[in-house]
Amino acid sequence: MRKQYDQQLEAVHNGLIRMGALCEDAIASAAKALLDGDEATRAEAVALEHDIDMIEREIESMCVRLLLHQQPMAGDLRQVTAAQMMIIDMERIGDQAADIADISAFMRGSPVKSDARISDMARATAKMVTESIDSFVREDLELARSVIRYDDVVDGLFSQIKRQLIERLRSDGAYAQECLDLLMIAKYFERIGDHAVNIAGWVIYFLTGNREVESL
Repeated sequence: MRKQYDQQLEAVHNGLIRMGALCEDAIASAAKALLDGDEATRAEAVALEHDIDMIEREIESMCVRLLLHQQPMAGDLRQVTAAQMMIIDMERIGDQAADIADISAFMRGSPVKSDARISDMARATAKMVTESIDSFVREDLELARSVIRYDDVVDGLFSQIKRQLIERLRSDGAYAQECLDLLMIAKYFERIGDHAVNIAGWVIYFLTGNREVESL
């Protein structure tokens, strides 16, 4: 009985790793679509959203079966609970990566995106997502906490980009729509960072029983 139980927990663990990898791929594809105007990677980011949605449903189903049939206690219960919450944030990361890719289709050739620090923000949020997943895989408490601290970097980049775009709008209204689109993209990246913070917070809960951070 315990062997089957351990196998089910391992399946949840492996599912989270797969879902995290898909989120990382979706962010990379969305950023490439934006910065390079690459249609193939734009379509890939959108397709990855569907894959992420599918694996979310698989993991949720596994978690429900564990709760109903195995009635896990203590650390095992925390792991299942954390998994249920983490997949919500991962699914939203997939959604926002797809949204970035969709908007990027309207920004091909626009000089606005090269002026702002959007590539820095894309790399920073990708780092947060990767390390939040790594903290779960490695059960690394300090790495999870460092993800939460690094959110200040992403928030700072968002503020810089917002100021740059406002200044551009004031000085030259010719690219008003592109500025608004890029501001929306920057906000999506900022929200992806928030979801990485949430994931790290649930890793901390899984490891310690304490959240240490409120969901954003």
